[in-house]
Amino acid sequence: MRVPCANDVFLDIPDLLDRLCYRYPFPLVDGVLELDPGVRILAVKNVTVSEEVFQGHFPGTPLMPGVLMVEALVQAASILVLGHDRESTAIRAVLRGVNNARFRRMVLPGDQLQLEVTIRRRRRRLAVAAAVARVEDQIVAEAELLIGLAYDEARIDSSAHVAPSAEVGAGSVVGPNAVIGPDVRIGKGCRIGASAVIDGWTEIGDENQVFPFASIGLIPQDMKFHGERTTLVIGRRNTFREFVTIHRGTEGGGGVTRIGDDNLFMAYAHVAHDCRVGDKTIVSHGATLGGHVSVEDLAIIGAWSAVHQFCRVGRQAFIGGASVVTLDALPFVRTVGNRARVYDLNVIGLQRQGMQPGTISELDRAFRYLLQSKLNTTQALERIEQDEILQCEEVVYLVEFIRSSQRGVNLRRPPKRMEAAVADE
Repeated sequence: MRVPCANDVFLDIPDLLDRLCYRYPFPLVDGVLELDPGVRILAVKNVTVSEEVFQGHFPGTPLMPGVLMVEALVQAASILVLGHDRESTAIRAVLRGVNNARFRRMVLPGDQLQLEVTIRRRRRRLAVAAAVARVEDQIVAEAELLIGLAYDEARIDSSAHVAPSAEVGAGSVVGPNAVIGPDVRIGKGCRIGASAVIDGWTEIGDENQVFPFASIGLIPQDMKFHGERTTLVIGRRNTFREFVTIHRGTEGGGGVTRIGDDNLFMAYAHVAHDCRVGDKTIVSHGATLGGHVSVEDLAIIGAWSAVHQFCRVGRQAFIGGASVVTLDALPFVRTVGNRARVYDLNVIGLQRQGMQPGTISELDRAFRYLLQSKLNTTQALERIEQDEILQCEEVVYLVEFIRSSQRGVNLRRPPKRMEAAVADE
């Protein structure tokens, strides 16, 4: 039974209710009137005298037991939580607790029970919901519900090719025609899209999503590679969109390509062998990281950009679209162009990431020494370290980033006409 909701979302209620870890032997939700996915649901339960519960309950005076009112609210809450992410079919809802339950009046056959559930707060695998049941706008029951999410067994499509020795964690879903190699380990709650390929000695953490046709963990594109055992290690909650390619390491580069947590790799992005990618980065469409590249936390690499091998991209750096980066890209600033040049502090991006105004002001002052003074790099760094105003951790990190660079950092400013053109965009 697919039930349309007020905002044109269709819910398969029996399927969602079947994903409760336990429930009363019959569904207690007959329809959904309103749905704001992951936020609020308004469902209905029609109370009829023919229901089994009334046959022996309070003979002559049938009324709906309070425990069933709570169960109806739990089922509505589960639809809300599970329907928020309908692709995660290997996740089940679990009732973790009921707080402050109150019953205001009797519910009789012929009543229509309106079940309103609103999520108050939510962690990754636990939701706290305010649940209210009404009959004709009168509250009949209310409670606070704790709804947890538990991983079911992995679900692997019959057409997928999963090696017998591969490990696929609980709650993970493997789509049609996907290929999982014999040395692959996939964590809990992952989603592997149709025709994706994951091979080699590859470790993937929990709750990653690999979209169709992505290629993860295959051999590096390096002429010095001769089939030795090297690895790819991926953290948690990363997203790899269509046709992304991630290669494992080489013996000469340390043997490991490593990706952190909460990163987004857009379609056709490429991460070469022995790269290190931090947390919460964005690698946009078609962007390419050459071998041995290091990308630090919260960096953004624009579409169709290329980062030369052995380069570093600093923390919270912004690389503009179609840029070619051949030197280390400074943290916190916008680096744009072919060949890339430094434009200014990435103020808007830093504000969006929650950096304090005082810290942004200190960074702006530090970059004036580096980019606008007539000092050379060594002199500018000395002036930054001597400036009593510049004491924040981000400035200290900036100085250390420049001093530790092996390839040199990009401090080239664009011509005035190019700078003005970018400022107008």
